[in-house]
Amino acid sequence: MKKVNWVANSRAIVSGFPSAVRDQIGFDLYQAQLGTIGRCSKPMRGLGGGVMEIAVSDAAGTFRTVYTVSIGDAIYVIDAFQKKSKTGIATPRLDIERIRQRLKRLREELENG
Repeated sequence: MKKVNWVANSRAIVSGFPSAVRDQIGFDLYQAQLGTIGRCSKPMRGLGGGVMEIAVSDAAGTFRTVYTVSIGDAIYVIDAFQKKSKTGIATPRLDIERIRQRLKRLREELENG
């Protein structure tokens, strides 16, 4: 089973999500550890293969967690945030850029040991 590693403040952010949301995120990450895709997970486009997004909605809003299964032999939770927009608009550009930067740093760290 793959180990889950948390990047930057992603674990603290997820811990602040509503309980039911945390439970679903945890279950989807467990599914990823087993090599399957959870029901709330889908590929996140534009960030390269193996980058996945868990999107969970409840009465408080939509919560997203981004992770990768394509780097090394672990799962890395790159970012987590609450989607602010109530429209059907995709993930905001600032969130995408933060995710890109974290992925880049993570890949560099793992390459350099």
